[in-house]
Amino acid sequence: MAATTLDHVGIAGRDLDALADAYAALGFTLTPFAQHHAPGADGVARPIGTGNRCAMLRQGYLELIAVVDPALPSNTLDRFLTRYEGLHIIAFGIDDAEAELARLRADGIAIPGIAWLERPVDTPEGGRTARFARLPLPEAPEGRIQLIRHLTPELLWQPGLLDHPNHAVSLIETVLAVEDPDAVAARLGQLAGSPPRAEGDDRVVAMGEGRLRVVAQAAVGRLFPGLAVPCLPFIAGLVIGTDDGAASIARLAAGRGRAVPGGFLVDAAQAGGAALLFV
Repeated sequence: MAATTLDHVGIAGRDLDALADAYAALGFTLTPFAQHHAPGADGVARPIGTGNRCAMLRQGYLELIAVVDPALPSNTLDRFLTRYEGLHIIAFGIDDAEAELARLRADGIAIPGIAWLERPVDTPEGGRTARFARLPLPEAPEGRIQLIRHLTPELLWQPGLLDHPNHAVSLIETVLAVEDPDAVAARLGQLAGSPPRAEGDDRVVAMGEGRLRVVAQAAVGRLFPGLAVPCLPFIAGLVIGTDDGAASIARLAAGRGRAVPGGFLVDAAQAGGAALLFV
């Protein structure tokens, strides 16, 4: 048992409309707005304070998320935003939440249980409810790091949402900068069920599809030239696969990024605080 994919990442901001406008301008097709719901003590799902729009890729997806109702619980998102706007969520995809919960507890990770989440989804047939089973790593200083099982994947990966003007097709990698890459990679590799491997000074937790790269602060400039590190830990950026050699994003984002060896880099200031390397 282990995580099979880098399922999605979450880019958090204070203004969801502005964040969505920035990603639409970068050539992403976005899902309609949806507000999250979570079950209370009585088991009834009610709205919570966060909402999202997503860029669904053929492999993985990007979640744009913000607090849309400050009067309701934000599921820790407000706390993340006091540190910086940008990447705060990393989710590894799993096939069996109950089995992974048992594995983690046997490994000594104190997971309190499965956290259920849902949100409305528009489909050609009408409104439906997407449901998720999550295993968040408690009190992770890096952000909301979790395992996730999609209970209704067909509602998210709708064919009409998978084509993007920028030709993005896959979430290849997310990069996490920390003080001690060895210790953090070992801990997150234990969560994912995938021991990290060394790539030079970096540590990589690889899944069947996608990977997490854990690096020291000095490596951020090597991977994303010009990106400032506001604090540690810091989820710095993403590597996104395209099916046209990053030609479309280079045209769409001219003036908001630059060509780099192997692809095109969109500056974090143009993407809600997350550096985006298209390859």
